[in-house]
Amino acid sequence: MLKVGPKSIIILVAVFILCTCIDPYSPKLGAYQALLVIDGLITDANTSYTVKLSKTFKEQNSIPLTVTDATVYITDNAGNNNYFINKGKGIYKTDSIQFEGVIGRTYILHVSTNEGNEYESKPCLMQSVPDIDNVYFAKDQELTNNGTQSQEGIRIFLDSKTAEGSQNYRWTFEETWKFKVPTPKKFDYINDSTIVPVDVIKEYCWKSRISNEILVYSNYSGEAVPVKKEPIYFIGTDQSDRLLIKYSILVKQYSISKEEFDFWNNMRQIDASGGNIFAKQPFSVSSNLYNINNSSEQVLGYFQVSAVKEKREEISFSDIGNLNLPVYHYPCARIEMAPKDYPWPPYSAPLTWDDLYEMYTTSGYAFCEPIYNPGTFVLQKMVFSLPLCANCELTGSVKKPDFWIDLN
Repeated sequence: MLKVGPKSIIILVAVFILCTCIDPYSPKLGAYQALLVIDGLITDANTSYTVKLSKTFKEQNSIPLTVTDATVYITDNAGNNNYFINKGKGIYKTDSIQFEGVIGRTYILHVSTNEGNEYESKPCLMQSVPDIDNVYFAKDQELTNNGTQSQEGIRIFLDSKTAEGSQNYRWTFEETWKFKVPTPKKFDYINDSTIVPVDVIKEYCWKSRISNEILVYSNYSGEAVPVKKEPIYFIGTDQSDRLLIKYSILVKQYSISKEEFDFWNNMRQIDASGGNIFAKQPFSVSSNLYNINNSSEQVLGYFQVSAVKEKREEISFSDIGNLNLPVYHYPCARIEMAPKDYPWPPYSAPLTWDDLYEMYTTSGYAFCEPIYNPGTFVLQKMVFSLPLCANCELTGSVKKPDFWIDLN
């Protein structure tokens, strides 16, 4: 399997200018010109499909230019036309009721800009894709820091049935996990005699992430064989809160053409060159898109067409409990403080509960709850923590995913 790591993702984003939280590196090129970037995928799934249109930019601090005024549609070899709806910000979507990909049909993507340019993709056959047999995990290790250190965790693997057609695959995955902040905010402080419960304790939330790794595979033998124990993703158990309660991963499998495999293989070669954008220009990466009136114009991106199969695997904390793996600990301090505990200059007015509350909250801490003297409502301590350790919604969502089933 060819794996393109984070370095290649940065290069890929520099080429495609897709939506990402990574700041891409874009050198000042003497003969720079804004190139159109087209990124799209259609499958046989009953969903809305998206095409993103943007243009490359010259300098790192430039704002990517989205193409918001184009006409985008798909034709197939059955004589159908299906138009995408302009959603703004360079996003164009199909109506899931009006269009769904069909295995065995050939599709062409068409893009017309208000500048009068017309672009097409090469004809793309929607190939069938075999079922995913199994998604599972095993204890494993991964080298970090240029191979000088070893990190323990689990690796997620995939088995797939034998394909009838293409022996080239691409995989993506979506991961979701439930987590709990260690010091949830349970009360609001008004004054030392008025401390009231919050309306909602944001203790448990869910996080989701769509993979940014590029996972592709080709069977060079020419024989129809199943895929066995293909590594998909490694999770360092002490590096995040993914595996503290329950974790879910949805793996999607696509059959890709030899041309599309070569496209991702070229990206791997860019990464292998050391990531130097001048050593191997990313603009040389082939695309299946072109300007129908100007064959010399370079168009970036790839129009992807494939059937899709998916399989979900869920992992609870108890599932990995006997693997003797390190456990993640939140970098959160629980501060229990009373005015008398705080160092204060002599001969000054005594520190009050209000003073203590203001000192910590203005310093970036959250008030979480009071501690009373046993059997009374006499305040003994105030509990503070960092906001990220007190409110799970700062990094996740309190809305439970539709597919989620909590542990008993």
